[in-house]
Amino acid sequence: MTIRGKSINLFLMDGSVTGCIKCSLSNWTGIAYKIPRTELDNCKNRNDLKQSGVYFLFGKSDQTGEDVVYIGQASARKNGEGILNRLLEHKRNPEKDYWTEAVVFTTSNNSFGPTEISYLENRFAALATEAHRYRVTNGNEPTSGNTTEEKESELEEFVDYAMIVMGTLGHKVFIPISRNEISLVADDGSVSHDSEPTLCLNTAKANAKGKRTSDGFVVFKGSKVASAPTKSCPDSVKSLRKKNTDRIDINHTLTEDVLFSSPSAAAGFVNYASANGLIMWVAENGKTLKELESKE
Repeated sequence: MTIRGKSINLFLMDGSVTGCIKCSLSNWTGIAYKIPRTELDNCKNRNDLKQSGVYFLFGKSDQTGEDVVYIGQASARKNGEGILNRLLEHKRNPEKDYWTEAVVFTTSNNSFGPTEISYLENRFAALATEAHRYRVTNGNEPTSGNTTEEKESELEEFVDYAMIVMGTLGHKVFIPISRNEISLVADDGSVSHDSEPTLCLNTAKANAKGKRTSDGFVVFKGSKVASAPTKSCPDSVKSLRKKNTDRIDINHTLTEDVLFSSPSAAAGFVNYASANGLIMWVAENGKTLKELESKE
């Protein structure tokens, strides 16, 4: 099985990397737009944004500072207003003032009806929730609607392409923060695996497992973390604990994987204290992360 590359076309609509971006992918009828909130009014003349589609509102929580996303759908209306009109409604809604950027998915042939957008909204919300990258702010789980198996297969192909495009546009909302093993099959049939080892942190107060990733360091679900801070615990660690309170159960165990910017931030979070992650995270062979990195 050959691992193939993808050709993606990005069009900077106003010539700026911070402005609106249109994205298409070869052999795909879908179209994606990345639209800053401040640029919505400049998109009013685009006919494909008056169609039906699915949209994402990205921003940060005012309370915790974590990344959040709202996922919705919009149907084309008799007055010719569809996705863009819905986004403008959200812009005027004071309860959704947190979002700064929208990503929209529609089609080049205006083929989305109520069945298609309901299915896609449901699938995208489920994938984003499972990935744990962003806090999904939808109040209710979107319904999937009724689809035939033929239509479901067609829409799942659209989902696959949309996931690639979304990552290209800078949002890893569909990519899990931790993968136990990533397998790549080469042309000769050989299989290579993710070489990053699982690391452990064991102290009198905590027992955790995690690993390095391309985004930082992930502490795995099921890890036991310290219940109380040390007297010298820095404010940055206390802030991390406060931010992730709802991910720790009454037994001080993580209920989901949690991503940190560095091994030391992860170690500090686990031990509820100032910590040197390069020394505290240890592989099964007894080598510290610092020793492992010195051999790379």
